[in-house]
Amino acid sequence: MRFGVVMYQTSFTGGQELVAQRMTRELNNQGHQSYLISSPFHDGKLIPEYDRLRRSVEGYLLFGDSEFQVPIIRVDGYISTWPPRRIMLRDFVRVLRDLVERLRLDIIVSHSTLWNGPEEIAKFITWKRMMREQGLHEKEVLYIHMSHYQPPDPARYNLIERTFRAAWNNLVFPQIFKTAQLLLCVTPYEVKQMVALGAEKKRCHLYPGGIDKKAFKIHESKDTSNFLKKYFIPRDSRIITYLGTIEERKNPLAVVKVARKLRRMENIHFVIAGHPSNQDAIIRREAKILENVSYLGTITEEAKIALIRSSYINILLSRMEALGLTQLEFMYGGVPVITSAVGGQKWVVRDGVDGFHLNGPDAIEGAIGMVEKLVSNPDLRDRLGENAKKRAKKYTLSKLTSNLVSRLTSEVQPS
Repeated sequence: MRFGVVMYQTSFTGGQELVAQRMTRELNNQGHQSYLISSPFHDGKLIPEYDRLRRSVEGYLLFGDSEFQVPIIRVDGYISTWPPRRIMLRDFVRVLRDLVERLRLDIIVSHSTLWNGPEEIAKFITWKRMMREQGLHEKEVLYIHMSHYQPPDPARYNLIERTFRAAWNNLVFPQIFKTAQLLLCVTPYEVKQMVALGAEKKRCHLYPGGIDKKAFKIHESKDTSNFLKKYFIPRDSRIITYLGTIEERKNPLAVVKVARKLRRMENIHFVIAGHPSNQDAIIRREAKILENVSYLGTITEEAKIALIRSSYINILLSRMEALGLTQLEFMYGGVPVITSAVGGQKWVVRDGVDGFHLNGPDAIEGAIGMVEKLVSNPDLRDRLGENAKKRAKKYTLSKLTSNLVSRLTSEVQPS
């Protein structure tokens, strides 16, 4: 089968972007010709080749080899003023028609919501079906959508943006539900949300991001002491780690508050790492003040694996999470998780089994208590870590993708 996987930008840190990139790579690893289709933006910045892309007659450029280890198609696009923080593709229906004919795509997979990619794909698929119904010779192309859905929560969005998101959900999701053969959901909670919005449950397929076990295998035998030395992290300390975008939604400032109250506790050290965003300045400032906190900023894949392997606890006090792919990665490394238990985190981490649930993102005292409990009881920590590892092994990228392809082959293989 030949796949086009569509995501509004590329990134080495964004969760949804990573899922799309890894999905494309794994499909290729399993013998399916797959292309990542994206905009000219990487982490919100234009790629160096943008001038060449802008001048291209086709409106896209194909890079057969890329830093993402997959062939990538960059389609011309722009950052919209509304909805905010979204990237839109230009003339995408025409581009899709060209790509389907040129690359003989069988299946198109779109990721995320509130941008024009899913809408344009739904139009394109509907158009092709109508042409076939009128007797034209049109290749059948299947559509799969993965929302990574997060509801329009008043705790995160103001009333204007919240109502716009609700309007998008009410208008666009029905088109997608009618057109898409499968809806990939990251947790059973998302399945319920999709059904509540009008989707058929039988079309929902569980696909919880996927752990790239090959990345772990490449780096698992490397000595972590060089990593610790590079970032001046005490080697004899128990490391409590936050890894994620440094943004308000992920709430890394709450982790700093926990660290501040535990600054006199011996033999523990907090590490905060991730791509800088709207809380970068304050986290940097706090980390300079607190001796028990190290702020690493963006780190490489190799450093990420080393950090996971060096960690005693993973902590996340996020205000909103569709899944929490990073938590699955820590669990795969045998690290228990302390979580605010919002959204998909309730499903990813089992309370008292793989880690501990807190009473929301502001439960600072609860987080302190859980850190103290695990630090003072290594046997409990190791037991939770072993449970976490067993659970995470069920959700490797290779297993999830193989199951998806098997379903496509048995139920909805294109003609």
